Amino acid sequence: QVQLVESGGGLVQTGGSLRLSCAASGRTFNRYVMGWFRQAPGKEREFVAAINWSADNTLYADSVKGRFTISRGNVKNTVYLQMNSLKPEDTAVYYCAVDLSRSIRATMRQYDYDYWGQGTQVTVSS
Repeated sequence: QVQLVESGGGLVQTGGSLRLSCAASGRTFNRYVMGWFRQAPGKEREFVAAINWSADNTLYADSVKGRFTISRGNVKNTVYLQMNSLKPEDTAVYYCAVDLSRSIRATMRQYDYDYWGQGTQVTVSS
């Protein structure tokens, strides 16, 4: 059984920062791709960022490039999302996910990911 637990969400003003964390358990996650997705009210879930197991291949949605940074912890079963210069349109539930079939190349396709966390709410006030 795989568990992903997100934390770090909250309420922040426009221009502020938040750091999301995702801790994975249940398997050895050293060699898997992990990603972040988000879903705003009334919208479909969308890709945010992804990182390969060695942290030398990352992908970002155009909407967050230059503002968000994905990274892995020293213990590779942890992934972070540093979010800076937040905007009201970043308001969403943020989900962590793991792709058990890939390790080298990160992917932005939702259907590639096998397990998902419960999500953490990020609200950016104007």
